[in-house]
Amino acid sequence: MAGRDERAVVRALVGAHGRTYAEEAGIGLEDAPQPLYRLLVLAQLLSARIRGPVAVATARALHEAGLRDPRRMAGAKRRERVDALGRGGYRRYDERTATQLSDAARLVTERWGGDLRGLRAQADGEVAELRRLLQEFPGIGPAGAGIFLREVQRVWPEAAPYLDAKALQGAERLRLPPSPDRLLSLAGDTEPAVLAAALVRAAIDKGVAEDSLARAASS
Repeated sequence: MAGRDERAVVRALVGAHGRTYAEEAGIGLEDAPQPLYRLLVLAQLLSARIRGPVAVATARALHEAGLRDPRRMAGAKRRERVDALGRGGYRRYDERTATQLSDAARLVTERWGGDLRGLRAQADGEVAELRRLLQEFPGIGPAGAGIFLREVQRVWPEAAPYLDAKALQGAERLRLPPSPDRLLSLAGDTEPAVLAAALVRAAIDKGVAEDSLARAASS
């Protein structure tokens, strides 16, 4: 595929599907305690074998239930958490996830005073350390840490550019070079977080890839 065509594919992908998961969940992401915590919860929800739209809807439901910071999440009754998960459609793993959300909230509070900027400071600019610390939260494994880092790079510059294996799977599905440097070059001024989210959408949804290729071909 010629370089000009590759740029057209990236342009079509980002134009139609370049929305971060934080944006979809209604999180106005900034380097502040509440939005960072809400992003952590979203990463927990997206980590399970649940469709992305359900995880996003559940993140919104938890916020609407008032469970939007570690203190409220840990202090809520278990039934409050389970009910909010159910309203979002997150029923298959609701009991286990309710426990994980509570335990993670307590960890944030006990270790960093409820403020994930403390985790950032502890990592001291090392992405590998950020990834390790994130995986200490219940329900956050390598995939969940990747989700958080792909999104948080928008406000934590030391994490950028972050195009992980899942994003590169999307590139391969689009017949784009699976090279972070090349993809970033093709994307021009597109934020790495937006590019990463769009590529992940292509990786998990064949229809996104087909739509983007079709749009690029007709442009």
